[in-house]
Amino acid sequence: MMDSEDKNGCVVYFSHGGGPLPILGDAGHTSMIHFMKQLPSRIAKPDAVLVISAHWEENDATVLGNPAPSLFYDYYGFPPEAYQVTYPAPGSPGIAKRITDILEKSGISSNIDRNRGFDHGLFIPMKMMYPEADIPMLQISLIRGLSPQKHIALGKALRSLLDEKILVIGSGFSFHNMNAFSWDHTKEDDPKNDAFQSWLIDVCAGTHAQKERERQLIEWDKAPHARYCHPREEHLLPLHVCVGLTQTPAELIFDDLILGKRAVAFKW
Repeated sequence: MMDSEDKNGCVVYFSHGGGPLPILGDAGHTSMIHFMKQLPSRIAKPDAVLVISAHWEENDATVLGNPAPSLFYDYYGFPPEAYQVTYPAPGSPGIAKRITDILEKSGISSNIDRNRGFDHGLFIPMKMMYPEADIPMLQISLIRGLSPQKHIALGKALRSLLDEKILVIGSGFSFHNMNAFSWDHTKEDDPKNDAFQSWLIDVCAGTHAQKERERQLIEWDKAPHARYCHPREEHLLPLHVCVGLTQTPAELIFDDLILGKRAVAFKW
């Protein structure tokens, strides 16, 4: 059921899975596939979608301004059908320009990339959520250096987008240790991952004041087993942007296994 707050903007952070595997029917993504397909029923259909993808880093915050983006198959070693995926959603150069104007007014350097295509942080989950590909889609990059403070500030600068019917998605993965995933679909207890995911739930969905929530996320690498779960933090930082965008505790909307590891998703 849709929430009344979804009449305006909505913010979601989720785990986008392993490369193209979700749309290839991989058994290790069963719960995630079901979640992605039903997620649109929980939010009003947006006028546009802005994705903060873990798979794009630039020196400055860069917005995709291509009116008709192609797909950037930024994965390797998969069957041929993984490179034949299509997702012909339009871009929105007009919204891209507005976003860079907003960022510049907030003192955040930004650019527009009019040539880049959608990476799989966008087209894999969006193909499950909105298969009709009829909603304008944009991406914004992470900022090189991967500063937690800068990504929270990026979110804060974008808050006015929520006055419109725009869905902002942090597309990452709340667990991203490539060497620890269960690629053969076996399930093993992982108390280190459990501890970190429970910490994320408490920070994002608990009753902390916003300043405390931001402080803990800035110091995320002090959380239990943080560097085991994120040897590199590019899949976590889209969450920081989402928390910067919002002022309230999140709703936990997914807590299940992906590739044998516990992963979570939040909605604001």
